[in-house]
Amino acid sequence: MTSSAISAQGSTLSIGTGTGSAKTITGVAVGFPTIITSTAHGLSEGDVVTLSGLTGADAAALSGQTVSVRNVTANTFAVGLNTVGKTITASGTATPVTWTQLANLKSFSGVDGSAADIEVTNLDSTAKEFISGISNAGQFSFEIDYDGSNAGHIALRSKQSSRATSQFKLVLPNAQAITFAAYVKKFPIQGGIDQIVRTSVSVQITGAVSGL
Repeated sequence: MTSSAISAQGSTLSIGTGTGSAKTITGVAVGFPTIITSTAHGLSEGDVVTLSGLTGADAAALSGQTVSVRNVTANTFAVGLNTVGKTITASGTATPVTWTQLANLKSFSGVDGSAADIEVTNLDSTAKEFISGISNAGQFSFEIDYDGSNAGHIALRSKQSSRATSQFKLVLPNAQAITFAAYVKKFPIQGGIDQIVRTSVSVQITGAVSGL
């Protein structure tokens, strides 16, 4: 059978470095996922937006949420929030994160966490019993050839210094977009004779990963 493997060549990794122009929301179709109408929004699969200004009895289910955009069409997009049975008025805005690509990406790995095992054994048990704890997405690591003048590398160093959580977006060559929030844990540089300066960056994911 023909392989359906995805080549890593052509993958890009970007870090969120600001916000773009707010998109006007003109419709909300409650459900899971929630479908939002915003005419000619210009968003792409995997973009991250912050929703605000929505009204209605259950507006808090969406307003103030920072979410990844999925199932994008010219005038609509889906967000992974459960609004089944809720009342939300179709007004407000979606403000997108702006991205800066990290140049010279060499490799990446991660989303390597696991849920804790919570023991629930009691005196009626005949063997050890466990339930799954909260999911932990773990860390994400990537190697880049270092360029201290590159805007993406400068942003990474700034985020490490400020200890701020940032949005990251990995786009594979088949257009699959994987997004997550994380903070920079390690950003060393290394080099040697007949070598270029390079770095292996590690970030700690906080919250859920979207797009896997």
